[in-house]
Amino acid sequence: MKKNPAVLILIALNVAVYLIEGPPGDRFEQLFALWPLSMPGAFHWWQIVSYAFLHDPTGLAHITFNMIGLLTFGMAIERSVGSLRLLACYFASVVSAALAQLIVPPLLGAEPGPVIGASGGVFGLLLAFAVMFPHQKVVMLLLPIPLPAWLFACLYAAAELFFGVTGTLSGIAHFAHLGGMIGSALVVLQWRHARLWR
Repeated sequence: MKKNPAVLILIALNVAVYLIEGPPGDRFEQLFALWPLSMPGAFHWWQIVSYAFLHDPTGLAHITFNMIGLLTFGMAIERSVGSLRLLACYFASVVSAALAQLIVPPLLGAEPGPVIGASGGVFGLLLAFAVMFPHQKVVMLLLPIPLPAWLFACLYAAAELFFGVTGTLSGIAHFAHLGGMIGSALVVLQWRHARLWR
């Protein structure tokens, strides 16, 4: 447990925020969800981080899947590179996910709306995990076939790009997921240059 304080703190913060969230559309969501730049007065700078701690308050699936991903990928990364680097990777992913979501969907004519959830950060950790442990087997919950982490990450990224460009599976921030992977890639490139893992 002592080897993974950052992951456990992130999970605890996500659960704590989930427990104090109100119904969709309330003042809490208005202040802390990520709102499009096209909605005057709705967007605030802190939302590029705060949105990642909010989850769908009407059910457990959203936060449960995100926390499983955070635990699965985050623990191995934190054990390898330490807590501060894990946090740097996670929050770089969260911020780059927010920026991607603010920029790309409006260019494609997507309907504006708030974004919540830790998925951008989790997708960033998935990419970092795939680079650091490319041959580690990963099993998707909905498709229980073990895949090497590098292939799992590539297939997931390709699916997110397809769904984002075609507009299918609306209501999911596909470009935030891809943006999270880009932020993580920038951090992991620095780690690789410094040879922080073997």
